[in-house]
Amino acid sequence: MSSRTIGFEIAADPPPRLDKALARDVPVAAALSRTRLARLIAAGAVQVDGVPETDAKARVAEGAQVEIVLEAAEESHIGPEAIALDVVYEDAELIVVNKPAGMVVHPAPGTPSGTLVNALLHHCGDDLSGVGGVKRPGIVHRIDKETSGLLVVAKTDAAHHGLAAQFEAHSAERLYQAICYSVPEASDPRLRGVKGVSFEPGNIMKITTQLARHRTDRQKQAVLFQGGRHAVTRVRVEERFGTPPVAALVSCWLETGRTHQIRVHMAHAGHGLIGDPTYGGKRKLAVKALPEAALEAVRAFPRQALHAAVLGFDHPVTGAALRFEAKLPEDMEALLAALRG
Repeated sequence: MSSRTIGFEIAADPPPRLDKALARDVPVAAALSRTRLARLIAAGAVQVDGVPETDAKARVAEGAQVEIVLEAAEESHIGPEAIALDVVYEDAELIVVNKPAGMVVHPAPGTPSGTLVNALLHHCGDDLSGVGGVKRPGIVHRIDKETSGLLVVAKTDAAHHGLAAQFEAHSAERLYQAICYSVPEASDPRLRGVKGVSFEPGNIMKITTQLARHRTDRQKQAVLFQGGRHAVTRVRVEERFGTPPVAALVSCWLETGRTHQIRVHMAHAGHGLIGDPTYGGKRKLAVKALPEAALEAVRAFPRQALHAAVLGFDHPVTGAALRFEAKLPEDMEALLAALRG
């Protein structure tokens, strides 16, 4: 198995631990994350002044000469599968796909195959140079199984490192389109009493809470105001449906990217997504507000009406600004057509 060696010198005033010193001083071009460095230390792939060092807590001195041996990427334990992909953009470093509703992003105990990762392993083949020492696509963000839309996936360590930093810093642009019950309006007195909900100029609803796993249902997320992880969603109404309005097409911007964020935030605000089975996406609508065909279309919609429509980020290697759009899938277009009558 071929390998390559990265050599560098520990700079002045190094941190007290080897792993932290390596994370600070390893060349940026190596694109080695702290997790990867810790694994390399444990595997004996790090030498300090010619001596292998396997203790991540070991002290290291200024001027020490470090060599890290990187073996060729191992084959993934996940099997490639010939599943058709809607590829929006691809180069040597990354790939952007428009994921259909119903596809899981990564294999899990309940879904060991048929996932986006299985499809990417087949599609990319030998173009995967390795992420974290394994020939696999680098997943830096996910969308739910029944949510459609845009995902960027890394094909190299350098791309994975750069994309992950952007998503961690919340600098990537992520805009979703959704169809929700009722219409979130600044003029609605009910919303003024919902904790965490406020309005910005332009009738933009801002939802600011903490999110964490539900205490009794581990498949759900719950809104908190102490503990959990900070989450911010902004929502703008694009179109209203019904007389009086009982549903809306909305655009949602993620300032943060938490699990189920839009779905749980919209439900918290009292505007759950049509079709959402987890957060109460089944409601009775006023029978006179919409034509019967529209009411039936709402009742029959089989998934959360949510689509990742826009994705923007800086290319992690070239620095070029990239922005992609994916039109609504056919099922959401059909629902909108029914709502429009």
